[in-house]
Amino acid sequence: MKKIFQQYYNNLFLTDRLFAVLGCCIVLFLLKFFFAWLGDIPEIATGAVFVLFFIDIFILYRNTQGIDAKRITSKRLSNGDENPIQIEIRNSYGFGINARVIDEVPFQFQLRDKDFKLHLKPAEAKSIYYNLRPTKRGEYDFGFIRAYISSPLGLINRRYNFDGAKILPVFPSFINLGQYELMAASRYLTEFGIKKIRKVGQSSEFDQIKNYVGGDDIRTINWKATARKGGLMVNTYTDEKSQNIYCIIDKSRVMRMPFEGLSLLDYAINATVALSKVAMLKEDKAGLITISENIGAVVPADRKASQLGSIMNVLYKEKTRYLESNLEALYSAVRSVVKQRGLLVFFTNFESLSALQRQLPYLKRIAKYHLLVVVFFENTELKELSTEPAKDVEGIYHKTIAEKFIYEKKLMVKELNKHGILAILTLPKNLLLM
Repeated sequence: MKKIFQQYYNNLFLTDRLFAVLGCCIVLFLLKFFFAWLGDIPEIATGAVFVLFFIDIFILYRNTQGIDAKRITSKRLSNGDENPIQIEIRNSYGFGINARVIDEVPFQFQLRDKDFKLHLKPAEAKSIYYNLRPTKRGEYDFGFIRAYISSPLGLINRRYNFDGAKILPVFPSFINLGQYELMAASRYLTEFGIKKIRKVGQSSEFDQIKNYVGGDDIRTINWKATARKGGLMVNTYTDEKSQNIYCIIDKSRVMRMPFEGLSLLDYAINATVALSKVAMLKEDKAGLITISENIGAVVPADRKASQLGSIMNVLYKEKTRYLESNLEALYSAVRSVVKQRGLLVFFTNFESLSALQRQLPYLKRIAKYHLLVVVFFENTELKELSTEPAKDVEGIYHKTIAEKFIYEKKLMVKELNKHGILAILTLPKNLLLM
């Protein structure tokens, strides 16, 4: 009995309406000293309030489980994207209730506004929808769903605690992967002015034998098929498939810079997932290498069905380091892991030309054996600073320095291109739009 009473006591809360009514009763008692004609009205009013108070307790607590609520989410959250969260609540009372629902979201969001008020008719069910946008990968711990219920009398609130405790992993961005799947299909690329063509002399993977038409390369004539058919037949070729495409992610301190809540590392990881998805849709092999002061994770290139999941599981807990990247170790790893010539997309960042010069010898050695693409980022704060009008001498100095660093970024692109290394200088938010 004591345990039951303690449970009721801990989950019972007085409402503002009750305090307002009791305040009115106190006022009546005070007025009685000045107006004798009030008689027993204050006592009757106070007694009525207490009767209604116990009636409210009775009707709210007579049902062991007057409402039910549950949180519906996906098995994992997508980093940097709006993830839908749903709470379903059902009224099992025989009367309408007012509900205040509080969802205890993970502390990483630092949110205190997931507080919803709604009215439920008898036996009615409603759903609450909201979105969460995580900005860090890792595990997010959801707490209880707390519901405060009041009857039409509205004198007390009964609290229900629903065990919605759940730990959800936040993976690299995967919500928008479907759009890249559509873009990878050639019939959708035509909308962007891109169409599939036969590249004469640039590929050696056999496609089919077709009738000769004017303009076909006579060196591709298939003489055996011509003899059987009685007319000129030529071989056609398509782009070679099953090529190795590796994404190399720099995890050093240069990738810690934040942009719109996400670090540069997170943007690189999201781009890696999207690029790997498209590569495998095009029947190429996708792989992964991470690098900081030492070689991190290595996922050999493959195009099996579980390859994307393997890459995402590796990237799920990757974090930036505080030291500079060891590109000499990267060169050794590339030579030992990537046996055939392939496409290497290196996500990194250079803030000065001297920083590039220190790493350039190793990049040139890698580019000797593979097609290397270096992706690095524009400094958005410097770009904004360079466009603001200078108001004083100090402002002129800051603007000049900002323009100097922006110009150096453009020089880096030319320096890389000069040595046969492709370079992409982009804003972090435009990385997935390239």
